[in-house]
Amino acid sequence: MTMLNFIIWSADPTIFRIPLPGGNEHPIVWYGLLFALGFIVSQQFMLWFFRAEGKNVKDVDQLTMYMVVAVIVGARLGHCLFYNPSHYLANPLEILKIWEGGLASHGGAIGILVALYLYSRKKADQSYIWVLDKVGLVVCLVGLFIRFGNFMNSEIIGLPTGSDYGIVFARNAEELFLDAKRGIEEVNFSKGGEAKSDIPGHVSVTIQLKFEKGTDLTEQEAASFIGMNIKSAFMRYPALSEHFYQDANQPLNYKLYKERGIQYADIYALGIPRHPAQLYESVYCLFIFLFLLHIWYHHRHRFADGFIFSVMMIVLWSARFVDEMFKENQEAFEDSLALNMGQMLSIPMIAIGVIMLIITLKKGKSQVE
Repeated sequence: MTMLNFIIWSADPTIFRIPLPGGNEHPIVWYGLLFALGFIVSQQFMLWFFRAEGKNVKDVDQLTMYMVVAVIVGARLGHCLFYNPSHYLANPLEILKIWEGGLASHGGAIGILVALYLYSRKKADQSYIWVLDKVGLVVCLVGLFIRFGNFMNSEIIGLPTGSDYGIVFARNAEELFLDAKRGIEEVNFSKGGEAKSDIPGHVSVTIQLKFEKGTDLTEQEAASFIGMNIKSAFMRYPALSEHFYQDANQPLNYKLYKERGIQYADIYALGIPRHPAQLYESVYCLFIFLFLLHIWYHHRHRFADGFIFSVMMIVLWSARFVDEMFKENQEAFEDSLALNMGQMLSIPMIAIGVIMLIITLKKGKSQVE
């Protein structure tokens, strides 16, 4: 194994905080910024498409609003109804708590289909199929930004790779240590350390705890807090156990020391590399967008309206079906299913694309004849 095989990822989801009156702060987070950037960049492409095809560019602002509302509402309802309907139907007001997380891209896709139909009814020169084609061009672009936002949040993580390659997602562990309220001021992670394992999928990692100035743990206090409490946390808390392995039958290996009057503790653990499923999706969204953009720029006059949208539906959701094989299931009930919910919801999306492609190709052939 080389030190380049895996990456320890513990990025802070918050970019910075804006001070507010009363001593409060408003966080500016990567996910929100990237979500907004996805629509801003997509809007610029839509302006280009509208100009190139002789449509009123002023309509792009209205179309963007339809898209934003459709994605948020559809994705939220999709998560609530697809993944945990009993809970949300019993507590409908919690559906509104979008800030607590929970968005499903399949629900967002359904929301877009409905919203674009409502939009096209008001535009005599923009048929539903024509609008679907244009939005189909930028859907993957939005997905690219959103999935990178998920990566910055360390969410929608992948399954363990079972090898020394992958991402050790450490952010949840960092937050757990900082919330321990035992004077831990800073948590850092580095590759290597004294923990060793012959089991594939376990890599040596050092977790460094920096304590607040003035902290002076005795060996007995360290043995109690680090040797017992933190070891117990490795067993009990998914924030640790899903990303770091500790043998229950072995004592926790650590070193307590001081540098320049500051107390430190190095914990030697085994990280669990996982598939960066968010990055997989972000990357293939980029390539699908570039592929569709190439079709529109060079070959759009060869195909009837609906061709680009149908290709997008087939390729994007087929890639998503495969990508789900590398993701953790979002809900426990999916563990007993042959296909998880994401895969099952991708199948009808692919079917819609296939049906539309057949209709589009027949339509194009009849126009040529």
